[in-house]
Amino acid sequence: MSRLAEFRKLEQQLAEQLAELESMKGDSGLKAEMAFESKLRALLGEYSYSLKDVISLLDPQAGRRAIATAAPKAVRKAREVKIYKNPNSGELIETKGGNHRQLKEWKTEFGADVVESWRTQ
Repeated sequence: MSRLAEFRKLEQQLAEQLAELESMKGDSGLKAEMAFESKLRALLGEYSYSLKDVISLLDPQAGRRAIATAAPKAVRKAREVKIYKNPNSGELIETKGGNHRQLKEWKTEFGADVVESWRTQ
């Protein structure tokens, strides 16, 4: 899409959004909600309360329900120990991951497939 076509498209979308905004400004329901919000915030400021304070006053169980409905954290399965035995030197390596220094050296020297064939467990 050319830059000019992209500009025209964005310009049209902006015009549509501005028209929607103007129509919302005349909505009496929106005006009532805005008036309520401004009065509520003024009242909260007058008494030094936050929205969380008001929620806890009106519904003391709300905080507990939010914690109870949160999904429990998934527990990761422990990695299994892998044992490699070098047939040339008889050296053993026990590791849970592939980040072992000696194991990496073996893989660069002999190749990853060969070293994986040395795995005993």
